[in-house]
Amino acid sequence: MENTINIGIIGVGTVGSGVVSMLTEHKELLKAKVGLPLRVTKMVSRSFKLESPVEGISVGKDPREIIEDPEIDIVVELIGGLEPAKSYILDAITRGKAVVTANKLLISQHGFEILKIASERGVPVGFEGSVAGGIPIIRVIRDALIGNEISMVRGIVNGTCNYILTKMFNEKKEFETVLKEAQRLGYAEKDASLDVDGIDSAHKIAILSFLSFGTDTKFKDVYYEGITALTYGDLQYAFDMGHKIKLLGIAEKVGDKLSLRVHPVMLPKDSILAKIDGVYNAVEVIGDYTGPTIYIGKGAGSKPTASAVVSDIVDTARSIYQKKKTKKGFVFLPKVTEPNLMDISELRSKYYIRLEVVDKPGVLAAISGIFGNHDISLKYVLQIERHEGQTVPIVIMTHISKEKNIKQSLKLIEGLEVVTKKPVMIRAMDDETPTG
Repeated sequence: MENTINIGIIGVGTVGSGVVSMLTEHKELLKAKVGLPLRVTKMVSRSFKLESPVEGISVGKDPREIIEDPEIDIVVELIGGLEPAKSYILDAITRGKAVVTANKLLISQHGFEILKIASERGVPVGFEGSVAGGIPIIRVIRDALIGNEISMVRGIVNGTCNYILTKMFNEKKEFETVLKEAQRLGYAEKDASLDVDGIDSAHKIAILSFLSFGTDTKFKDVYYEGITALTYGDLQYAFDMGHKIKLLGIAEKVGDKLSLRVHPVMLPKDSILAKIDGVYNAVEVIGDYTGPTIYIGKGAGSKPTASAVVSDIVDTARSIYQKKKTKKGFVFLPKVTEPNLMDISELRSKYYIRLEVVDKPGVLAAISGIFGNHDISLKYVLQIERHEGQTVPIVIMTHISKEKNIKQSLKLIEGLEVVTKKPVMIRAMDDETPTG
């Protein structure tokens, strides 16, 4: 046996540099926990971001220098995207190399295919870093809760959106203002659409669904909305009604169907998820034996994600050291089924609705009539101010209704001459609200 576990890293950006730093700074600690030294011997990167070169590590430009090196035990892929990342990973697996990745896009679309091939080769694949950074949620679902039948996984899985919503509410600012501040501070990318449109969260919830329910769920199966339509007023109205608004990713069993969705949610303001602010993430998993369990931590950045990647490296290195093929480090479900997906139109919830209307007699009666004709009962109606002839907001909370009926009503309401803007709709969740 070689006296070290040799690691090659493809992609040394923010996360990759954190991985190298952690492996270097904690090398003695990790050696004691694994039984052998972990040594990064090669890295390839187009934009090398380490503050200073690390002795003993060669830096190149061609990933195949790592994949084809017989001395490399573990290939770490951190370049992101679908291709060439997928080809690099499959090539490494076919050569019998263990793989660790934080590539949420790839795992959310091709995870089952990759894990099936890896299982056939007896090669471990770790992807803890693909969801919620420093929260070890994949290992929790895969190992700690393995005896439970999971009914729901939901959570705040995008720190950028959580930061923006927190800042909007606390500082009474609008979305665009806070987004620009977040971009200036480095909390949001210059093109923040992956985060604020809900796409990043949808990638992550597809992965968590696959792990939790044994279904071959992919990103395309997830319904998603973002936070771009929300205003400070929405956050304040929600708070006045006893709620806070968070962007949640949700994977939930509803009867014999699976509901996969990402959208803003009004949560009771005293609930644990409602209290998670700033760049923090939180994931709640409900098992039949454990009940609800919640995991909280930083979800992005060099150090939290690097910690998740290194945990997979250590897990894999232990397997190599023990001289046995193992499936630990990834989940493979021998019987993976196609998901029976629930369409978002079938969802049942309470709904917050904000309308911008011209203040004139009969407007509220016309709106209430449309809702009534679609079997929607109104729990709460607030017309903020009266300025006849001017545009004013109307805030509505419904009783539990079917989403199909809500959307049909809003389409008709939006067509009214007195409605000046597209209605804003937010789903409300609490312990008394069924979803199916």
